[in-house]
This record gives sequence, C-alpha cells and structure tokens, in this order.
Amino acid sequence: MATNPTEVPGYGCTIDELMVVTMSRMMGDDTRAFNGAVSFIPVCAYLLARRTHAPELVWAASSIAIDADPKRIPESTLSDALWDGASMLSNSPFDFWAMAQGARYNTFAFRGAQMDRYGNVNNTVIGPYDKPKVRLPGGGGMADLSCMIPRIYLWSTTHDPRTFVERLDFRSGIGWGDGGDHRERLGLPGGPQACVTNMCVFDFEPESKAMRLASLHPGVTVDDVRGATGFDVLVPGGEIPVTAQPDEEEIRLLREEVDPTGARRREFS
Repeated sequence: MATNPTEVPGYGCTIDELMVVTMSRMMGDDTRAFNGAVSFIPVCAYLLARRTHAPELVWAASSIAIDADPKRIPESTLSDALWDGASMLSNSPFDFWAMAQGARYNTFAFRGAQMDRYGNVNNTVIGPYDKPKVRLPGGGGMADLSCMIPRIYLWSTTHDPRTFVERLDFRSGIGWGDGGDHRERLGLPGGPQACVTNMCVFDFEPESKAMRLASLHPGVTVDDVRGATGFDVLVPGGEIPVTAQPDEEEIRLLREEVDPTGARRREFS
C-alpha cells in the first residue's frame, strides 16, 4: 500500500511531486523514451514533460504502446491498462529490440536495490551470487539496455547507505562502469546523465564520471547527503543550489491529469 510522502518545506508539494517535476524538466522534445517495471516516477515525468515543455516527446508505455495517454496509471507500469490512447502498438519484442539497438529509443530510466558512484546498478542479489542473502527480481533486460541506450537517468526514493553503496554485490546494469573513459573504451554510447533521489539531485563529474552533488532538496544539507550515502560524495566548490521549485501548473497537471490516483506514491511504500 502506498504511503503519504513527506511535504517539501516551503514548496507546497510532496517529495514524490518534486522528484517527478525535477526529472520531467530533464526531458526535451528529442526524448524517445520507454519504461520498465515499477517505474512510476519516470512514467509520470514523461507524461508531465509532454504536457508542458516537450510536446514532441515520444514515449513507449511498457516498451510497447507508442505515445500512450492513459487517464490513470495502473498498479503496474507493465500493465496493458497503461496503453490507453496509444497511436500504435509494437507487434512483437523484435520491434522494441531493433529500436533499442539502433538507439532510436534514446532514453531509459532505472533504479535498483544498489547503486554505486558511477551509476552502475544491482537488482539481482544481495550478498554472494551463489549463496545470496537476498534474491532480487533481476535485471529484466537492464544488462543489455544499459549498454545500448545513450541517455540513462537514475532515481531512488530510498536514499540511504544500503542503496548507495561503495561496491555493488552484482552489476545488473552498467552506468559509467569503472569510471573515467571505461564506458567509451567498451564502445558504449552515452551514459548516465543524472540521478534524482528523495534528498538531492546528482550529476556526474565529466572526467571521473563519479556522482556529484548538483542540488539539494529544501531542508537537506550536504552533511545529510554524506551521511546517507555509502561512498564519498563529490561536492563542487561554491554554494550548492536548492532543487528548483515546481510551478503551480506543473503540480496541477501532475495531480489532476497525469496521475490523479497517486500511483507514483507506490514507490514510497
């Protein structure tokens, strides 16, 4: 059951709404995105971006339904109930993978049980692979897609040392690999662009490709982020900006048109 996410001090919205708006503003008219399982935050972000500043954004709901426009977001972001209003459906998995391999889809967002400083993600096991403490749902295509898609966005509603770790127990999906030019040397396009959490926004330092603090959500300090992160957080010089406030129309659209039933809050259960 979904919980009620916390209010953002002084912003007139809750943290789920701030995360959706922040991610939506990263998407432009040239975005050609799709979504996987349990992806309520990015699904809301794509729909909101299309209703505001990026009307030409292309989104394949559940990687199948092109330009869907559902009246409500269902219990699963892989449900066919998400496909309402689509202009077309992919006929088979071959359609999707051909589009992904050719980078005709250029944007994908994912999260995981663990993420490291270079944007690599684990959603497979906690502990040794042969004798894990926890067996997780698995990558679900993440290993392939993280190599193919040039624009990767990460998000997490649980910013804590168990999620943001020094070393993954298993690499289900690659971000910037071992950092630096590792991804480029592997011949992989693009890489992670940003990571939006319930505490802050990270970008990636251009040379090292390590997560770097880009903005703090209202009421959060640098020390708060450091204490909730299992690796050393890169902090740029100067004052860290506060994550920009959503405007009234963005919040209205999110609440009334994009996600009137609050499906996005499922990620805070």
